[in-house]
Amino acid sequence: MISPLAYIHPDAKIGKEVTIEPFAVIHDKVTIGDHSHIMSHAVIHPYARIGEHCQIFPGAVISAIPQDLKFIGEETFVEIGDHTIIRECVTVNRGTQDRWKTILGKHCLLMAYSHVAHDCILGDNVILGNAVQLAGHVTIDDYAILSGMAGAHQFTHIGAHTYIAGHTVIRKDVPPFIKAAREPLSYMGINIVGLQRRNFSKEAIAEISNIYHILFVERNTTTIAVQHISDTLPASEIKDQILQFIAQSKSGIIKRPSKTASDADFTF
Repeated sequence: MISPLAYIHPDAKIGKEVTIEPFAVIHDKVTIGDHSHIMSHAVIHPYARIGEHCQIFPGAVISAIPQDLKFIGEETFVEIGDHTIIRECVTVNRGTQDRWKTILGKHCLLMAYSHVAHDCILGDNVILGNAVQLAGHVTIDDYAILSGMAGAHQFTHIGAHTYIAGHTVIRKDVPPFIKAAREPLSYMGINIVGLQRRNFSKEAIAEISNIYHILFVERNTTTIAVQHISDTLPASEIKDQILQFIAQSKSGIIKRPSKTASDADFTF
């Protein structure tokens, strides 16, 4: 159902059985996939490509130009995967010449007031809690969860199956499979609950735990820990994924927390 009170540019491409509620605004050069639902007062700017079965809630603004002074009007895009849900007042900006597009994967959930800046790339099944703020060029891999009001610095990389606590600032890269919290953001163990929910085997979880024990708990330098993991642990996809993430990190990875007097009762 498309309301006659919605504004839809005649050049917009609307799929089959799309619902567009009153006072939604769909600009030109927009594509909306089949069975998607655009709610009242959502605004979809040019160069948005929205997949099938997506839900965009009131007040959301998709594909507005980036908040980047280097942007000079180049043709860039926002791409949103199938079954992604964008809640109230979320903003997702177009890309710039860096990556040319901002990408949200399939089955993502962006809760109210979250912001995805230009050139961010989110994998599948990513969850952003209420008011999470992503600066430009942030990469978030599959199944990562950022809790409410977390903020990511530009160019940071957040690995797959991670859990980031609320009200935290992400200034360094967060390797896959772990939990991170505190200020500065620090390693707080592996994301056992998340891994179990996604059917990781006990053996795989034990392997992840062993790798991060060497990297963080034994208080090795990152260089020494990586060399030890590479030389002594059996070859596996998990090992390769973690080591590759660290090797490709441009911002450096987070560390384990430093113990202070206020942590007298805290066990590392």
